[in-house]
Amino acid sequence: MTVFLDPRSSPLPAAQSDYPALIYGDVALSHREFTARVADHAASLGPDRRLHIIGMRNDIESIVQLFGAIVAQHPVIMLDGDDRRHDEIRRQYEGATDLHPDLAVLLSTSGSTGSPKLVRLSYENLRSNAQSIAEYLNLSSDDRAITSLPPYYCYGLSVLTSHLLVGASIVLTDLSVADACFWDLARDHQVTSFAGVPHTFDLLDTVAFDAATLPSLRYVTQAGGRMRPEAIRRWAEHGEQADFDLFVMYGQTEATARMAYLPPHLAATRPETIGIPIPGGEFALRALDEAIPGEPEIGELVYTGDNVMMGYAHGPADLARGHDLTELHTGDLARQTDDGLWEIAGRLDRAVKVFGLRVDLPRLESRLDVPATIVATEDGLDVFVATEVDPRAVRDRIVDISALPAPTIRVHHLDELPVTPRGKVDYAALQRHAELTRSLPSPPRTDRVDAATIRDVYAACLDRVDATTADSFVDLGGDSLSFVEASIHIGRLLGQLPQGWQYLSADELAAVPKRTGKHRRLVLIEPAIMLRAVAIVLIVLSHADLFVVMGSAHALLAVGGFNLGRFSLAVPERWSRVRRIVAATAAVAVPAALWIAVVGAATGDYSPATAVFLNGALGSNVWDLNWQFWFFEVIVWTNLLLAALLAIPAISTTYRRKPFATAIALVIAGLAIRYVTVGVTADDVQEYTIGAAMWCVAIGLAAAQARTRAQRVLVAVLAVTGAWNFFGDDLQRQAVLTTGLLILLMPCAIPVPAVVATMVRYLAGASMWIYLTHWQVYPAIEAAGHPALAVLASLIVGILAHAIYRIIQIARVSRLASSHLNHRGE
Repeated sequence: MTVFLDPRSSPLPAAQSDYPALIYGDVALSHREFTARVADHAASLGPDRRLHIIGMRNDIESIVQLFGAIVAQHPVIMLDGDDRRHDEIRRQYEGATDLHPDLAVLLSTSGSTGSPKLVRLSYENLRSNAQSIAEYLNLSSDDRAITSLPPYYCYGLSVLTSHLLVGASIVLTDLSVADACFWDLARDHQVTSFAGVPHTFDLLDTVAFDAATLPSLRYVTQAGGRMRPEAIRRWAEHGEQADFDLFVMYGQTEATARMAYLPPHLAATRPETIGIPIPGGEFALRALDEAIPGEPEIGELVYTGDNVMMGYAHGPADLARGHDLTELHTGDLARQTDDGLWEIAGRLDRAVKVFGLRVDLPRLESRLDVPATIVATEDGLDVFVATEVDPRAVRDRIVDISALPAPTIRVHHLDELPVTPRGKVDYAALQRHAELTRSLPSPPRTDRVDAATIRDVYAACLDRVDATTADSFVDLGGDSLSFVEASIHIGRLLGQLPQGWQYLSADELAAVPKRTGKHRRLVLIEPAIMLRAVAIVLIVLSHADLFVVMGSAHALLAVGGFNLGRFSLAVPERWSRVRRIVAATAAVAVPAALWIAVVGAATGDYSPATAVFLNGALGSNVWDLNWQFWFFEVIVWTNLLLAALLAIPAISTTYRRKPFATAIALVIAGLAIRYVTVGVTADDVQEYTIGAAMWCVAIGLAAAQARTRAQRVLVAVLAVTGAWNFFGDDLQRQAVLTTGLLILLMPCAIPVPAVVATMVRYLAGASMWIYLTHWQVYPAIEAAGHPALAVLASLIVGILAHAIYRIIQIARVSRLASSHLNHRGE
């Protein structure tokens, strides 16, 4: 390392080393080469000192830009280059020129994302903090870190500075620790350490990480928020077995990064503490204005050291200010234990009064038997848990600890607690979600709908408490099941459904004028949703012999492909597309497999091969009960084949660049497979086989990618061609299939009365469960001479089954009140 951390200091010998400094893909940049590139960039900035705003990524270019600016003594605001929420910071600070000579870097704190408030760090702050970290981690040039955190985050930045200071190496990647490729990269480059926030370790638990597969690992660091003591103890024990040290650390952006660390030999025995101050730092306690009953030894933790920030910047004028602070009031409540270790007991700004009782929320969370996040509302506490627990037991435990009345405490289950890009609990998201009520919002009486209302629709329909107004339905992982509910509510709010609304953010949809007048009495329905509802009704009508109109099940295959194109394939990154296809397939395959297996075991009607979607390969060549679920077999295997194809880099790249052309190629390939395997006409059960029917899924995918009139015409021609003679002489089935395929190409929504929209919503949303369950409902009722009742019963049972499944899988957030908590952290 050279003069990067303090341009006024002397170069370090590491600057002339040929040992790698940065490794990115196939490029290994030595310290000598890195020093030269930084010097070149510094020279290109010129002598006139000015502020630079850099969108940081884990790549060589942005790191060279950062240190080049520091060497040239040009202050830098480090931001996430992909986060539009920082636009306000860019607008407010861009062009600032009145800059204090000590000012080096400005960082956003995790509690002020999108806010113009920044932390002002000096060259001495950067140097002293990097030196302290390198000292207690015993870093040397033999160490090699990997970027498991973003560089614009103070924790990620400290990994860079401490390793470059001693001439060590850093492997740059944006891969997640949950990605197997991350660990392949770590093994290939013999990485000696990685850093993580609590969420990182939660992810590692989900993938069953085994440090024994990374023999070069010397130590692991954890910071960025409190990790539960039992988790720390478990990872410390893992470290003993796998021969790595666990360093649990405490810090804030305001202290450049680190203030304390827990020596590894104490991690297993004292995990509830933050350990001791870093070299060069000291702690003290400030007495509270109002002591905590029974715990007079607790005070506010105050830190002093050379890494304490210069102060905050609330606007450009503050960039000229000098050092405002000599000590840092952390806002954390703490005590010093008898053995000299320090322990965090809560937060000043999360110590609230509820019904006249002082409640320290972090301390309350720590005393529960399950991981929980608590926010205070005007009338009590709202407790969010991400594990299956008995809500009454959690509430009773809080009553025992806090002495609050039981009716003031509400416990909510979320599939996953929202986290910020830095992996910490997103209190802002929980605050927004706390403002939602059980029912979705009613249309406001204005000419426009505000973005927050649309965001709330997404949050409720998708159970995404982290939804922001910058997110679209697709961004939030929307799928075909939630699309039914969301589209109806968006149509009701706007009085229209803009073309491609699912790709528009809440901000963009809010800019769409609300359609009023006669449309206020109508609700707009997407053609694909209407087709789902009509098709499932026709299927049940036909099977119950009340009104036989065959062919709609094949049209539903096209709806499946259509939804894949709109949702699962709407992301640019290859593996994200593959994961979304697999997830969408699992959403269908898992409940279907469970239902078929249970019913088959109870009745003997279905073989085990049917439950794993292999009847076409292992079953009979003539119709029997096992063929009843051919639809799921075609959907599951066609989707998985598509996922496998899109995992191939060349095909994935082609799809990203030319999605419509790729979809058309898939349609042609599907038709070719059909013609080769069964011919133009499918006989007997051939029409229900994967090879004969997969073209229907492909035509739906192509319809989703058709954007122009010419493209829609081409898809229509292929649809008519594919449907022609598919069912032989059965022109009625051919007409139903063709009509269904053409409906998917309709460019506009269908206005219907509200009562019809409600019926469509329930039928379309429950279509999968209606299809699954109706085989066990209608036969006996139809045999008794009541076909109409058989149809009605089949629809009702399917809707109820769908509702029950939703309740089991997703805990709806309800009865949440307003919360006005501000969270401040590292």
